[in-house]
Amino acid sequence: MVLSLNRWVGKVAVVTGASSGIGAAIVEQLVKAGVVVAGLARRKERVEQLAKKLSGEKGKLVAVQADLTKEQDIKAAFEYVLKNLGPVNILVNNAGLSKFTTLTDGDTQLWKTVLDTNVLGLSIATREAIKQMKENNIDGHVIHINSVLGHTVINYPGLNVYPASKYAVTALAETLRHEINSQNLKIKITSVSPGYVETEFIEVSTGKTAKDLGLNSPGLKAEDVADAVVYALSTPPHVNVSEVTVRIVGEAF
Repeated sequence: MVLSLNRWVGKVAVVTGASSGIGAAIVEQLVKAGVVVAGLARRKERVEQLAKKLSGEKGKLVAVQADLTKEQDIKAAFEYVLKNLGPVNILVNNAGLSKFTTLTDGDTQLWKTVLDTNVLGLSIATREAIKQMKENNIDGHVIHINSVLGHTVINYPGLNVYPASKYAVTALAETLRHEINSQNLKIKITSVSPGYVETEFIEVSTGKTAKDLGLNSPGLKAEDVADAVVYALSTPPHVNVSEVTVRIVGEAF
């Protein structure tokens, strides 16, 4: 099997949550490979800074403001991409978050924020991308950035609805695969499930550091997860990698 991103050179990719961490690492690898990337994020200015950094690369990055908890933002972003860059060939659903609370006496609004981002925002973005792929006869690729917590629940403080949201991503990827098959589409769907990754995810999501929460072990780098995404995208058109799980050596869960 020959691995290559050549088929995507000059094509359009949408990466959500592109302002930092895993999203920024994915964007950087795709732009360097010659892909035209629309980086969606609430913090548009951070994507614009990344675009300047990548300005001399083979592809290019365009920053697009979007809050993944708002359907109108997502739809407007995809309309902007279609009008200004062209139809979507690749979607990487990377945007995701957790909020530190509990199930027994938790904050309903925090639950909703997690579910709106990790489940509904992902689903809306997927719908909009596949709509463009179908209308333009594109054999595209959808990638969900999932988690090992989408396959197992660990005993860890403050997780509340987060594992449930990631279990939903696992189910959504497989359900989408069945729908794609039933419509005889050649669109690929891949779920990438990393273990603990050393990014600002925990601090931004919970207001606490990993050490505060008792997570003292080393983790993956954002680039490790980006490598897994590139691997899935690099497979030949007839090969669909449905699930990739990435853990650091020795990870306990």
